[in-house]
This record gives sequence, structure tokens and C-alpha cells, in this order.
Amino acid sequence: MRLTNTEDDMRLRFIVIVLLSLFFQNSFSQQDAATEKRIQQLIKKMTLKEKVSLLHGNSKFYISDIKRLGIPEWALSDGPHGVRAEMNRHNWKYTGQTNDSSTCFPPGTAMAASWNMELAKQRGVVLGEEARFRKKDVLLGPGINIIRSPLCGRNFEYLSEDPYLISQLSINYIQALQTQEVAACVKHFVANNQEENRFVIDVNMSERAFREIYLPGFKSSIVDAGALTVMGGYNKFRGEYCTENYYLGRTILRKEFNFKGVFMSDWDAVHSTDQAALAGLDLEMGTEKDNYNDWYFADPLIKSVQEGRLKESLINEKVANILRVMIKTKVLDPKTRQTGSINTKEHQQSAYRSAVEAVILLKNEKQILPLNMSALKSVAVIGDNATRKHCGGGFSSEIKALYEVTPLQAMTEKFGKTVQINFAQGYEKQSFVAERSNIGQLNTDKVDWNLINEAVAQAKKSDVAIVFAGLNHDFDSESFDRLHMRLPYGQETLIQEVAKANPKTIVVIIAGSPLELAGIQSRVPALVWGWYGGMEAGNAVVDVLSGKEFPSGKLPFTIPITLSQSPAHAMGAYPGHDLKVNYDEDILVGYRWFDTKGIVPQFPFGYGMSYTTFAISNATTNKKEYNQEDEIIVKVNVKNTGKTNGAEVVQLYSSQTICSVLRPKKELKAFDKVFLAPGEQKTVEMKVKVKDLAFYDEKASSWKVEPGEFVLSVATSAKDIVSILAVTIK
Repeated sequence: MRLTNTEDDMRLRFIVIVLLSLFFQNSFSQQDAATEKRIQQLIKKMTLKEKVSLLHGNSKFYISDIKRLGIPEWALSDGPHGVRAEMNRHNWKYTGQTNDSSTCFPPGTAMAASWNMELAKQRGVVLGEEARFRKKDVLLGPGINIIRSPLCGRNFEYLSEDPYLISQLSINYIQALQTQEVAACVKHFVANNQEENRFVIDVNMSERAFREIYLPGFKSSIVDAGALTVMGGYNKFRGEYCTENYYLGRTILRKEFNFKGVFMSDWDAVHSTDQAALAGLDLEMGTEKDNYNDWYFADPLIKSVQEGRLKESLINEKVANILRVMIKTKVLDPKTRQTGSINTKEHQQSAYRSAVEAVILLKNEKQILPLNMSALKSVAVIGDNATRKHCGGGFSSEIKALYEVTPLQAMTEKFGKTVQINFAQGYEKQSFVAERSNIGQLNTDKVDWNLINEAVAQAKKSDVAIVFAGLNHDFDSESFDRLHMRLPYGQETLIQEVAKANPKTIVVIIAGSPLELAGIQSRVPALVWGWYGGMEAGNAVVDVLSGKEFPSGKLPFTIPITLSQSPAHAMGAYPGHDLKVNYDEDILVGYRWFDTKGIVPQFPFGYGMSYTTFAISNATTNKKEYNQEDEIIVKVNVKNTGKTNGAEVVQLYSSQTICSVLRPKKELKAFDKVFLAPGEQKTVEMKVKVKDLAFYDEKASSWKVEPGEFVLSVATSAKDIVSILAVTIK
């Protein structure tokens, strides 16, 4: 990969920042005793009313100060992929400021599509710097819930269907963010895998599925990355709301994970005072009661202590958790705190790289891509998504970006002087036909033949047609799930007609969730998944299409041919019945289901093509037999055998030949993204601890590695296996 001076400087700068900040972070751990003493001294000086004032919001995103003790207001902000614009204190409207724009990154699924840990670190540093500049103390993200159903409205915010990929990205992002003295808030704990009935749905699953699929991302974020805050989900888990669930809040978070940070509610997710307090909740946010003193963790909490139902020591524990995070992020020591920066060229370059490396090449017949723009006289740019801006949608994840480049804008600015750009809207984004309570009910089936005919006319007179299709934040959004997996607005008909008119039709999908692509995949020579690309979306995707950049993204989820292939839907286990949902597919989520059941999807997990070719050879393990405490080291040679720069994501999956319980056919255990110039070869080394080959034994309530043969598959996707290695675990 060739880097410009700006990119070299940016990468060096991020390395220096992270290394220096990690030094100070490590030095902090040596002062834990002094910190705890400071916390107790502050608590002794507080009245009960002052203590409780720290445990609930005093507005939409703030917690009260205690001026006499030098405790400032605590500021929270939405921020899974950018720092949200400033909200009014007591309603959900924006203040209308002109200085609260920020850098907008591609959302979670796009971050996962890059399979690049360095980019996750860069995102963390940038968002930390911008949060500090905006004087925010806690950034609400990342959202790491498993993508269980293609229909979930918040899939675009989340990362993947695979817990290992989620864990690795989260660790790198959170560690980097918190070096900037901003607390990460990992959410939504736990099993918030659908928006349908999200406030009341009762989720039930086996303990094995919980431990193997839905919990690992949270464990890694807390235990390995040291996330300072955790947000409880809206839903119930095994009969109790997540915010008052003793098993989640005490047994898992406090005891097993040794979590010493703040466990907060999602906004308006608290339903009790005593039960939530006993279950370990520290901070109540967003309750829909006008008088903040009426919130569950306000006057009712004081009353519970005064009447002897709760001990004041419990209140002290919660206050200590708040103060501990404040001290960790230097909220109580503002003179020593970083000031941050916002909207710098380095930040924008980081957003651009994140968008570029997320782009996935799904099909490329006869190497139609990259386009040789110097040989083209005209290009048809078609589709509402060619001109639509997406940063400002999705409710809690919406970002007021400093700017947002659309694909048409990028194409025109880069090539408009030498190539005729023929634009046609192609399809119309239809309006909502219901109030917010039924926001998912959209009139999306209309086929507008006038727009299609216009698009066909532009395609006919152009050398190449590029259709920017997919979804928008009427579909990928908090609060509701999609009704189906089809392309809305008559887009399939549009693409089919354009492809008839111009055989050189390229389709770029802009979306954050799986879509049915069978109706178009066979009709066009090139198919690209472009995601919501953040503020640099247009520049990134056009640079990939034109060959200035190369595609290197890989799918972070499986794309089924039809919705009925997807495990939760195949089992009839979505969205549940009578406000209860049983995860009947158990551990067979995503590619685990498709592989184990022998079902062929449209595109497999981990899939993505390149403009070049790679040869993967000489896969070896450091031993043939391993003990339970050993580490397996797999080495493999990767060579760029093509004529252009490229990057391959080498993936390592494990499976057990014979086991006493059902195990997936394969599970991701390691990966590495390697950048190679033409003819260049590198040796990739991937490590797996034997203990990470375990399954959760429900009978023994513990992890277990059964001795025997394990197969390690070196692959470029869950389907494309290039080498198989057998090892024995003693």
C-alpha cells in the first residue's frame, strides 16, 4: 500500500499518541490505593441527597455537579461513529449551534468490514479527541450486539454476527478512545438483537448461547479493553429487565468481570428503584418524567434508604463507581486534562481511510472494475443514493457532519471536466405513511416508471452506468426493524432495466444490513458494497471504482439468498410471540448456521474480492500436539500474484472432529489483514490459545476443551478454504 506524506504523518502521530497515553494509563494503575482513598474522602463529605444527585440525569445528557466539592457536571454524548450535535437540555431538539459539527465515520458494520485493527484504533483516538474538544466525558458506544437477524434496524450501528470479530475491533477501539481521557460506554448489555418490541421483549436463550455468542464482545470490552461504562439494554433477559437483572448486573458484570466502572441505563430503561439498585445499576438516564426528582434513582432512592429498604453503603458503592470513572478520565482534575481537537485534516483522512477499507467487491466479471476513467467519454450515475447524505440519520447515531461528500459530487469533482456525467435519480425515497409508533410501515413498493425511463435513457447514451442503490435511514435506524430483506422503492426493477440498456452496469449497494441480491447479482457484471461511508463516503467509493484505491473489505455478516435462510427466521424465532422470544437457533448464528446446516448463502461471511490476486501457501503449525495451556501458532505465506497493490484478510477457523456436544462446523479464531505490492510476499502469523477452542459446558457451568483432533482452516472467507491443518489437543 502506497502512503502519502499526510498518511505517513497521521499514522506516526496516532502511534505516538497511543503509546504515550498507554504509558500514562499504566502509571494510573499504580495509584489505585490513592484513588480509592480520595473517593472515600469525597463520599464522607457528601450528604445523602448529594450522593443520589450523582446517580441520575439532571437533563437529557448531563449529571449534576457538586460545586462545593469540586465535582463538575458530567457530560455524556451519543457517539458510536461521531460526536452528536448539541441537544437541548430538557427536550430532544437540537440547540441549533453552528460550532457543533464533527467528523463522521462510517458506522459499525463498515468498521467491521475493514477487518483492520489499526483503523479501529485511529477511530478511537479521533473520536476521543473530538469528544474532549466538545467537553464530553462519556461517549455512548460502541454498540456491539450480535447481528442475529438481517432485519434489525440497528444492525448498521453494530459490528458483526461473529463474537470474535466484534471482540477484536472493540478492544482496539475502546483502548484508543480512553487514552484521550474519555470513557467508552459499551452497549447494549445484553441481547438487544431486535428493535421490534425492544422496550418489553423478554429474551430467552441457553446459557451456552449466552456465553459463546452474545457475551464475548462485552467480556472483551470490559476485561481486556477496560471499558469504563456499560449501558444496559431495554429488553428483558430471562424474565427481568436488563437494568434490574441481578444475574447480569452482579453475577456477570461485578463478580465475573470484576467491573469497577459505571453501569448505566439506556434512556428510559429503568423500571424500579430497589430492584435496579440491588442488581447493580449505578446511573439512571432518560426517564420520561418531567420532574427529575421523581426519577427512580432520585427521591425514591433517598426514601428507600431513609425507610431502611436499602443501605446507604449501597449508595456509596454507586457513587464510588461514578467517581472512579471521573478520576480515571481526569474530570476532577481539569487542569491536567487534554483539550482535544476537532475536524482536523488528520481526522478527515482517518474517516476517509475507514470508508475506503470498508468497500467490498462482491462481483467483477471480465475485470470491468476498476474503471479506466481516461478511456471513458461518459458515465451514467443513477440512484437516489448517489445524492443522498446519510450522516444525519438513524436517531441516536445521527451526526452533524462538518461536510458529507456524495458519490455524484465526488464523481463530478474528480472527473466532470473530462467525462460527461449523466445523472438520473432512478427511484424516489417515499415518505413515512404512519406516525413514529408505526415508523416501520413505509410505502416502499412503488415503482416509478417515469424515473426508471429517465435512468434508462441516461444509461443508453453512456459508456458505463453506475447505480447507487440500497437503503437509507428510513430502514437502517434505531426504534424499528425492517419488514423484509428486499430492495425498496422498486430498485430491483430499476437495476434490471438499466442493465438491459447498458450491459456495463455497476451496482453499488449503500446499506448497513443484508439485502436480497439474487435478482440483480446475476444481471450485472459488477457488484460493490459501499456501506454508509461517513463524511468521505463519495470520495472513498469513487476512488475505489476508479482504481485510485483498491477494495479490501470483507463481509462482517452472511448475506442470505432469502430471509427464510437466516437462522432466526428459519426457526420461526423472530420477532417472538406474546412479547417473548426464544433463541431456538442457539449457538448456530450467522455463518455457524449456514455451514453446519449445509445451506449456501448469496455471499458468505468474510467474503470480498480484490483487483489483484493472491496465493496463500505453506501453512504450518508450530506443533502437532498441544496441552491445554499451550498456544497454537499458525504461519502462512501470502503473495500478491497480480499486477496491482492489494490487501488480503487471512482468516483462521477452527472445528472439532468429534465432540460430546454439537459444535459449529467452523468458528473464527484469528485473522490478519496484510497489504502487498505486486510480487510481494509476507509471512502471516496467527495465534490461538488452546483454551479458546473450548465450548461452554452447561452441565459443569464452565468452559471445556475436550481432548482430540481439531481442524484449523486457513481461509479467505467462511466458504473459501485454502489450507487445512489437523492438530491434536491432549
